[in-house]
Amino acid sequence: MAVSIHSDFDGGNIEMVQAHGGGRFDLLIRPDHQSHYYQWFYFRVDGASGVDLELRLTNAGGSAYTGGWEGYKARISSDGVHWTQADTTYADGVLSIRHRAASETLWVAYFAPYDSDRHRVLVERVKALPAMSHRVLGQTLDGRDLDLFRVGEGPRIVWLYARQHPGETMAEWWMEGAIPWLCSDAPEAAALRAAATFYIVLNCNPDGSARGHLRTNAAGTDLNRQWAAPSVEKSPEVLTIRNAMDDTGVDFAIDVHGDEAIPHVFMAGFEGIPSWTPERDALYRRYLSALSARTTDFQTTYGYAVDAPGQANLAVSTNAVAERFGAIAMTLEMPFKDHDDAPDAVEGWSPARSQALGVACLKALYDVITEIPLRARG
Repeated sequence: MAVSIHSDFDGGNIEMVQAHGGGRFDLLIRPDHQSHYYQWFYFRVDGASGVDLELRLTNAGGSAYTGGWEGYKARISSDGVHWTQADTTYADGVLSIRHRAASETLWVAYFAPYDSDRHRVLVERVKALPAMSHRVLGQTLDGRDLDLFRVGEGPRIVWLYARQHPGETMAEWWMEGAIPWLCSDAPEAAALRAAATFYIVLNCNPDGSARGHLRTNAAGTDLNRQWAAPSVEKSPEVLTIRNAMDDTGVDFAIDVHGDEAIPHVFMAGFEGIPSWTPERDALYRRYLSALSARTTDFQTTYGYAVDAPGQANLAVSTNAVAERFGAIAMTLEMPFKDHDDAPDAVEGWSPARSQALGVACLKALYDVITEIPLRARG
């Protein structure tokens, strides 16, 4: 059976340039539709058994975050379920993935994928969780549902939302761990539901996810740069979610992401917003301390530079939510690379660790939930 490469499936992204014979192929990552962004790849190699594969992504040097390739390992799977790290090198603008497969089919991806079928299974699973309510906020540009879940009866309003950037699939793996625990009969989960009402968006960008995008929706729009002035034409997902937040208010929020370059789990806060106060910052720091105590996978040494006073970009979700609602808001970042604080040579940062981090984030919220002040609703 001749070796062939395919990406014509949900979330797939690769283009064939040249087959050199044997298992050596030159490939291109396809940019997001109507956008210059690209970095996400996901494809299938058929006829791979016993072949020494060399898969060369020749345009890696022009990708959105070239710092993401240094020290990075691609993910591979023989069954599309269990993912491990492959021998991967980056030089002269080319990312080279080498592997001798034992199976006829080999799946290759930037990170373990989370496709539309798995998303719909998760939606149905979450719908069935105890005391969970669900409604469709609206449709995306490609006509997909934007689902909102609600659970809890407490007075504090917590929003959890993920995958504004569709290629950051670890964000939905985080949700797959966090939300079932939140609805469980664990004493801490029950106490959280009594103290707060949770609003949850499992995937803010289902169109980009299905299209195999790194960062944008069907219109080529980076949703996490639209929160100052979202529009029906370019960013209906943000407009719809922000309108729902206006209806509920927000006291605490986590926007879940992945970072291409930094091999650590970290948070980005709201330090540069106009309404920043030392008291709100202290609550944010208190949560970070609680999370550090809950899991060694989280740290506060490495991360993004902090915005200077008054210099926060209010088009970014965390800043916009903190400013608009007086909330304690933050962006959680997980690595595409292996996790330098606790490396795993086989899997690197993985779906299982993303799921476990989701639980840890909620347990840390339990530790501080009563300290979060109630905001006037109006």
